[in-house]
Amino acid sequence: MECDAGTATATLARRHTRHTPQPWLRRFGPEPTQPAARLVCFPHAGGGAGAYRPLAAALADATRTHRTGPYEMLAVQYPGRQERLHEERVEDLAELAERAFRAVRPLADRPLTLLGHSMGAVVAYEVARRLEDAGTGPAHLIVSGAWAPDRVRDRAVRLRDDDGLVEELRRTRGTDPRLLRYPDVLAMALPVLRSDYTALETYRHRPGRPLTAPVTALVGDADPVVDVPEAAAWERHTRGPFRLRVFPGGDHFYLTAHWPDLAGHVCEQPLPEPRVPLSPPVPALVR
Repeated sequence: MECDAGTATATLARRHTRHTPQPWLRRFGPEPTQPAARLVCFPHAGGGAGAYRPLAAALADATRTHRTGPYEMLAVQYPGRQERLHEERVEDLAELAERAFRAVRPLADRPLTLLGHSMGAVVAYEVARRLEDAGTGPAHLIVSGAWAPDRVRDRAVRLRDDDGLVEELRRTRGTDPRLLRYPDVLAMALPVLRSDYTALETYRHRPGRPLTAPVTALVGDADPVVDVPEAAAWERHTRGPFRLRVFPGGDHFYLTAHWPDLAGHVCEQPLPEPRVPLSPPVPALVR
């Protein structure tokens, strides 16, 4: 769970991000005219859509290597950070998932993969449940560095003082330590982090049917937050195929060294036939 430096540099993020007509989704790279599939990514606590920018380039390379049709990759931008900095943050994970679901649902006219890291994995799971309830379930759910939803712990990180939050950032190693020396950066980033931990730590799993979509759980074997058995517990939350991948030597933010591997995994997944377009049709999601 990272203090996303992009939160402190929203202007720079705006220069390199292709905005969509509504604030919840960001696109990195060109928009395919006829995407074969879509990948929607959900950020970790304290993070923003910009955390997934390196994956966009890796995915473009992987589609050429695997000779798959073009993927349209988008990332969810939660309120209260980066270019949404002045919007009210959402401190209830169910509400966050519901609002993200409304933004993502029109994208399900193409095979849809959801990817979430840490807190984002739980948000992605809740969005997947809502999509399946609506009859537009995802083709695949990828969860990274996250407890299974019925095992989410309340570690009371949200109740720590600012020094305690900074210590958590140091422990998870997701933030350049040099950024933590700047009071202006911390003044902007720590309230976002605290709100996200509030959403995650007060979340309570709602029992229900397991997903039918395949689920892949990813974890680093040196993750100080989530261990391998906790990641493996995601298997109980799907009736579809389940795969567990453990990355050796990987801490909580192991993905930063494995974007090409992750992109290849996305492209290797078999895709169902596209659905009939929803009504109203999917917006152009213009640049």
